[in-house]
Amino acid sequence: MRCRSLTTTLALAFAGTTMAVFAMVGSALYSALERQLLLQDDNELVLAAFHTRRLANELQSSTDVRAHALRLTSQVLGNRALAMNIHDASGHVLFGHNTDGHATGVLSSLVWSTRVPATSPITLAAIAQTGSGARALVRVLAADAALADGSTVTIVIARDMSDHRQLLDHYRDRLYGAGLAGMLLAFLMSWMLVHESMRPLRQLSASAALITVDRLHTSMNVDKAPKELAALVTSLNSMLERLAGGFQRMSQYTADLAHDMRTPLSNLRGATEVALSRTRIAEEYEALLASNLEECDRLSRMIESVMFLARAEHPQFVMHMKSFDAHFELTCVAQYFEGLADDAGVRVRVTGDGTLHADVELFRRAVSNLLANAIRHTPRGMAIELRVERIANALRVTVANEGSRIEPDALERVFDRFYRADSSRHHAPIGPPSTGLGLAIVRTVMELHGGRAYVQSDANGTRFILEFPLST
Repeated sequence: MRCRSLTTTLALAFAGTTMAVFAMVGSALYSALERQLLLQDDNELVLAAFHTRRLANELQSSTDVRAHALRLTSQVLGNRALAMNIHDASGHVLFGHNTDGHATGVLSSLVWSTRVPATSPITLAAIAQTGSGARALVRVLAADAALADGSTVTIVIARDMSDHRQLLDHYRDRLYGAGLAGMLLAFLMSWMLVHESMRPLRQLSASAALITVDRLHTSMNVDKAPKELAALVTSLNSMLERLAGGFQRMSQYTADLAHDMRTPLSNLRGATEVALSRTRIAEEYEALLASNLEECDRLSRMIESVMFLARAEHPQFVMHMKSFDAHFELTCVAQYFEGLADDAGVRVRVTGDGTLHADVELFRRAVSNLLANAIRHTPRGMAIELRVERIANALRVTVANEGSRIEPDALERVFDRFYRADSSRHHAPIGPPSTGLGLAIVRTVMELHGGRAYVQSDANGTRFILEFPLST
């Protein structure tokens, strides 16, 4: 299902918010108008009843009430919504005014309802009604008035609310219309404003569409991005830089791997073609097979190293961590390389002590790669030292050897895959041939342990240093 656009979503949200505001304001205004109309009508009823009672108090008897009917009804004259009846003590209607409308039945039914006694003041609390609120049909006020002869009459004044109900209904319809029109206007204006505000995002999208594998170095313009999107654009540019670096390293890695694998394959092919060029004796074939076996071993080590690096970079790579004696493990590694060191004419010694919490197999592999590298580059008659020592927050393992120094510009690159300090890419004459991946494996092992690997080289020799963080 196609997702709704962000512009439409925000426009609908703004329109809904506007409608909600209109509804609350309209309801408040409608309620205020209703209360104001009711209060105005009630005050009109109270005022008419008060003046009518005052006039009735000046009359002698019910006969005078009939005689002065016009004077008594003066308080409701001119208002078709007001009706008046005056009853004697027996409930008979002495006279009525404007009783042909909705108020007729109400006036008759409320004659003997709760009335204001002749001696009590007339208040709003005495008003009765049929229906409720804005739906009230009639509001009625009944009050007794004392005549001069001691008799009483009941003054009933009613207010027909149909005109005000129509006014409120019309006002409500206008509010509905204004609210709907406001909501539509808010939606259209919000859509246009949001659509315009999204222009930088569309421009960024267009810029991102132009970025391909061959153009990863192309960056998006941060200066034209809004403040809210500046951080996102910066992050995307940083991501593109990392991707570009990763692709570049991958391309270089692939080229180096192809170059290093081509050499043993060329050796295999060349030696085999020479051997097949003519018939040879058994000893020459044996020498050819032995040479080919060395090249196969070199290819196997290279493939194994590449597979290890690929597995180590996988997030689900599993390490078997445990505590062990680092001096003992270094001694075991030194003993394993004893024969190779003797052939190279170098001595290996182990110094220091310490307990390390790490993966034993990975630890041995890292130290073995460093020791094999040291044997290849240590002149005959000199020594290699494997030293373990504890520093502030780590356990340091150092593989130090005497010999020629590494150039300063190569110190940061010696751990790169297939990198060699010499540009000729030939193998050192001492020790087994290098695959160009040994030091890269060392760095990967240290990254897996949360430590670091670095090298120091000067006139006194070269020191490869591994720092393992101590477990807390």
